Amino acid sequence: MIFLSLKHLTSRKKQTVLILLGIILGTTAYVAISGMMLGFQDYIIDRLINNEAHIRISAREEVITKESIEQIFYKKNIHSFWMVPPSGRRDSLSIENPKLWFDKFDKRNDIYAYSPQLTSQVIFKRGDVEVTGKVIGSKPLQEIRVSNISNYMEAGQKFTDLGDTGNRIIVGSGLLTRLGARVSESIIVSTGAGRSAPFKVIGTFNLGIAALDNTQAFASLIDIQKLQGVANRISDIGVKLTDVNQAQQLAEIWREFTRDKVESWEEANSATLSVFTIQNITRNFMTISIVVVAAFGIYNILSILVTQKRKEIAILRALGFESNQVLAIFLYQGLILGVLGGLIGVILGYGVCLYMSTLSVGSGRMMGSTGKMLVAFDYPIYIKAFVIAFVSSLISSIIPAYGATKLTPIGIIRSGE
Repeated sequence: MIFLSLKHLTSRKKQTVLILLGIILGTTAYVAISGMMLGFQDYIIDRLINNEAHIRISAREEVITKESIEQIFYKKNIHSFWMVPPSGRRDSLSIENPKLWFDKFDKRNDIYAYSPQLTSQVIFKRGDVEVTGKVIGSKPLQEIRVSNISNYMEAGQKFTDLGDTGNRIIVGSGLLTRLGARVSESIIVSTGAGRSAPFKVIGTFNLGIAALDNTQAFASLIDIQKLQGVANRISDIGVKLTDVNQAQQLAEIWREFTRDKVESWEEANSATLSVFTIQNITRNFMTISIVVVAAFGIYNILSILVTQKRKEIAILRALGFESNQVLAIFLYQGLILGVLGGLIGVILGYGVCLYMSTLSVGSGRMMGSTGKMLVAFDYPIYIKAFVIAFVSSLISSIIPAYGATKLTPIGIIRSGE
């Protein structure tokens, strides 16, 4: 059967090669586009998941509406009419009862670590240079268990050298450049309330995200509490789970019994994740379009073969070939095209991905490289590419193969062929 299938395919070499090229192109395009897009997505998600808490608990945020005011002052059956509806916010500057959260986390086995934080919008000063930004006060030993910030230290001392106190600070590499400062120098950190204090720069980090590297710094929790003049205040608690996939579910449960803001990493980065969804839809649509064109090509070439090989089919049936054997001959042709096209396309796609991974796309720290294009080499990409090529070839060959089984010697003789 396979011999006859190959014989039929080689009888029309030009058409066979063109169809094979279509399958190869579709498979290669899928592997290359998937590798490029997923490489970038993996890079971003790695930073969203590993550099940030899986769940973040922060101070209460409450928008004032007429419904919320009416619930306080009026009964349910009383209707009120506002000339000017109330508006504004009724937020809290800190988490109301952080110890309650700490006790809860200590009792749970699905909590890997948690880190209390106090975040403050500040002005960094060195001489006449001023840069606005954000400083995060945390406990270093707990912070490095929640995030991977210690992995991105670029210069100076270790992250844990911040200690519990001592007015030491670690700043983003871009922020240090904007200030014109160097490691081991001191800078002034000022709050909006007019409080200020000198901090010694003991190191820099480089996350590869300019928005963070240019504006963010870390210090000890106690030092930032002193800077703000608020002992024991905590504005955030970062929580890292043993299973990141449980973040959304736990966040929804915890919101039921607290007025604090509870947000999973998916919710905090929903805009970014929605862009990834659109990218994946576009990637699959482009590849499927190419494969569908190739599938129509397989259908056409097999349909033509069935028409041209009517006499051969009649001879085979006269020799005793069953209809399922004739079906197998033409079905094998589609499978051969799918397997060959899929395998060659996967190999070429891998080669294209290797080449793209050597291309320079700018400076920066990206997955440990020096500005090279981010490309994913996950094996599911190649499996899916081959399956798409194989299945599309199989489906497109079924109809013409089934048509060949309907041909009989008597029918061909009566048609005059």
